[in-house]
Amino acid sequence: MSRTFTLAQIAKWIDGVVRGDAGTRIDGVAGIHEAGPGQITWLSHERYAEDLRVSRAGAVVVPSGYGGTPMPAVLVADPELAMIEVLGRFAPPVPRPEVGVHPSAWVADGVELGRDVRVGPLAVIGSGAVIGDRTVLHAGVFVGEETRLGEDCEIWPGVVIRERCRLGDRVIIHPNTTIGADGFGYVFSAGRHLKIPQIGTVEIESDVEIGAGCAVDRGKFGATRIGAGTKIDNQVQVGHNVRIGPGCIVVAQCGIAGSARLGTGVVLGGKVGVRDHVVLHDGVRAAACACISKDVPAGTTVIGVPAVEHRQFLRDRTAVRRVPGLVEQLEALARRVDQLEAAADD
Repeated sequence: MSRTFTLAQIAKWIDGVVRGDAGTRIDGVAGIHEAGPGQITWLSHERYAEDLRVSRAGAVVVPSGYGGTPMPAVLVADPELAMIEVLGRFAPPVPRPEVGVHPSAWVADGVELGRDVRVGPLAVIGSGAVIGDRTVLHAGVFVGEETRLGEDCEIWPGVVIRERCRLGDRVIIHPNTTIGADGFGYVFSAGRHLKIPQIGTVEIESDVEIGAGCAVDRGKFGATRIGAGTKIDNQVQVGHNVRIGPGCIVVAQCGIAGSARLGTGVVLGGKVGVRDHVVLHDGVRAAACACISKDVPAGTTVIGVPAVEHRQFLRDRTAVRRVPGLVEQLEALARRVDQLEAAADD
């Protein structure tokens, strides 16, 4: 069912000030280019100002002190933060299983289910598992033996959480991600690869979110750990015994090899590769596609293959761009030397 709100109501949600008709009714949210007369949009940077001038949006959220707009506006301190609340208010309800265990799910003996747990169709929970209050297991989720999930977790369809793993509270795991698969460990002997037993586990702290299609391998021994508040995008590989600190951001298609260490607040752009046993200290930032093969000091930004400090990278790139001109100069000098030598011989 469609819901509409006045601009005055929206401003109250986000502690904003209305400029224009506070009675304007809004029934949805869209980007500057897509928004129609009944929708609200937002402007987070001056570079989109020209787009706003031709937008058909019914209203806009802009920074406090922003100049005139062609439609009514709500002025706020931070439009990006404000839109989190606005989007949440307009979001349609997320389909979830009913409270309780679906008849097609299989729950082993000795499982502890907290209050208001929701277990969807064809979910499987192994013996000795503990599921915290209000946690949601969507269709087809597998939870292994003696695994513990905290409160208010949401585990989306097709997720596998193998035996003896530990999740904190408010952990979100998106579809088809696997937690606790065997780490990739082999010894080559007598002409074949011998598998090293992976007897560790995975520990994921509270408020972590992991995207779709990821793999977080269990430790060879001990635990692979992901710190509180870390957010991991889709299709990321986290190797065995990796330690990711709190508050990190790992963007899509990164690969973090075994026993690497990420400190607090590390940011890895898309497709970054981190070599095994490398340490990225607090606050390190890696640009997309960087290949990190050695330890990186705290607060450093790296880029390139192999990754180097970004200012060094820029200096190197500047030098490389000068090479064609230098080659031309050398060729000209060589021709001049040939001419001089020929003249001397004459």
